[in-house]
Amino acid sequence: MTRRRDFTWMVGGAQGTGINLAAETFGKACLRAGLHVFGNIEYHSNIKGEHSYYRLRIGDREASSHLDRVDLLVALDRETVLGNPEKVPQTHSGHLHEVGEEGVYLYNRQDAFLKERDFVGGRGRVVGIPFLDILAEALEPFGKKDEAARFTIMFNLVGFGATVGITGFPLDVAEAVVREGFTGRKAHLADLNASALRVAARVAAEACPDFPHRLARGTRPKDRIFTRGVQSVAIGKLKAGCGFQTYYPITPATDESEYLEKHQAEYPITVVQCEDEISAFLMAAGAAHGGVRAATSTSGPGFSLMCEGMGWAAMTEAPGPVIFLYQRGGPATGLPTRHEQGDLRFVLHAAHGEFPRIVTAPGDPQETFEDSFYAFNYADRYQCPVIVLLDKYLASSYVTVPAFRQAGMDVDRGERFAGPNCEYRRYRFTEDGISPRSDPGQEGGIFWTSGDEHDEIGHIQEQAHNRTLMMKKRMGKLALAEGEIPADRAVALHGPRKAQATVLGWGSTKGPILDALEVLRAEGKEVNFVQVRLMSPFPARRIRELLQGAGTIVAVEQNYSAQLSRLVQEFACIEVARRVVKYDGRPFSEDEAAEGIRRALAGGPGTKVEVTSASA
Repeated sequence: MTRRRDFTWMVGGAQGTGINLAAETFGKACLRAGLHVFGNIEYHSNIKGEHSYYRLRIGDREASSHLDRVDLLVALDRETVLGNPEKVPQTHSGHLHEVGEEGVYLYNRQDAFLKERDFVGGRGRVVGIPFLDILAEALEPFGKKDEAARFTIMFNLVGFGATVGITGFPLDVAEAVVREGFTGRKAHLADLNASALRVAARVAAEACPDFPHRLARGTRPKDRIFTRGVQSVAIGKLKAGCGFQTYYPITPATDESEYLEKHQAEYPITVVQCEDEISAFLMAAGAAHGGVRAATSTSGPGFSLMCEGMGWAAMTEAPGPVIFLYQRGGPATGLPTRHEQGDLRFVLHAAHGEFPRIVTAPGDPQETFEDSFYAFNYADRYQCPVIVLLDKYLASSYVTVPAFRQAGMDVDRGERFAGPNCEYRRYRFTEDGISPRSDPGQEGGIFWTSGDEHDEIGHIQEQAHNRTLMMKKRMGKLALAEGEIPADRAVALHGPRKAQATVLGWGSTKGPILDALEVLRAEGKEVNFVQVRLMSPFPARRIRELLQGAGTIVAVEQNYSAQLSRLVQEFACIEVARRVVKYDGRPFSEDEAAEGIRRALAGGPGTKVEVTSASA
């Protein structure tokens, strides 16, 4: 088996200079040209000024993670190349050494702060082109040649155009995508931007005519889309019939709510920005009691504030709400715009006392779409809080994927009160522990509810026997859910049933692990992957079936303590003695995951491999 060769492009610059627009335009153009793309961005938590960079991995096959090697680096400032040791001594050295020997550094030779000498020590070839002169030539047909200095905001477009020229990317596709970005009141800018694209492509092609990594048209299936996690979550919510979404702005969750806000005129959903996360949760819980499918989206600090409300929702057996938790680096404010998987143990035990909760952790856009949809079915069916555990990497990574599979995705609103001729007890003891619920205004369906322990009617009740029965009623929902949730939504096996080594992982580590396994198999290593997707109720029996008798087991996680491996030991009684962890706020690359697994396999039991990114 031979290892594939993908092309990696990176653009770096100060935040606020449009690097994300350039990268996402390029990614969309690659989709149109029939190519596969995986893109991820790294940025600081301030609004403007600090260094950020966007990386695209482009090839003729699907990829689910990024590579460490860069083939073409578009440097829009000096810090992209050399870093800024005055800000962060000895830790941010820029991206100079990430470019391969056949790679190219593309820069603006008219930049007063970035000179060709700054690339000394790099392995690639340096190509400088005059960004300002390119803009002047592009503006000349519009009578604005002498105003080029006012249009430096278009340097990101010049960098994209130069990429098109150097790689031989289809210019017509690139221009069509650029023009699509200028409609309505901005339509008059389409010709100007297209002109800049064409001039930059021509000048860069002349400056670097023999770049070895050419991007020819591929054969794209018609049903492919270019999406990121926050969009797949939102689409899953809309398909599920979510009618009410609350949020308080917090990175990286806000993008999802803003995406829904843009589309709430087209779909029957109301999105409300609340005064804080406590209000956001309780408004959603009230809406759920009112019969509306409701959700709230947040990150770790916001979820911390929701915990008391979640206990109230569990005690009142509300049909939800569904909580979408986008993990980031913690504790406290931590790393607001960085990646981590540190909240797993937290969500399993958040809020005081014991009560059922369902927790899912999707690993890619398709699973994110599915889990977002089914979470509302779980909330209605089991009448308990449901948490969809996401993270910054899933939220912000753009990837080309097949259009979401939707077969068999039916809405299930759970047990409902039959009508006025029946005696209604909201918390009636039933064989399966699920009490039919009524909607406000439904005749005969009036009920009492309280955060205190209560009897079947809903009146506060502290009698010992009643407490015992109510606890068993509520907690029994976990066993019911474990038996009803399909196995393929709980645990997945990737690769052969038997292998010399098994990788254990969850959430967004799925992508780097799958790509790393392809690398390891090309080296002759027989490795499979057990992905845990349902965290509560924990599928211990199925995990034991897959891991008992397995070869060497290696956990790959983005937290300090390898939290999933400890859950496996706790619930499935299987020790995972080798662990690969990363907790520096940056996601695993394919290279890092592969090397970490190699080192863990080479070490003995108790080996803990800690991975740190070379990138800023």
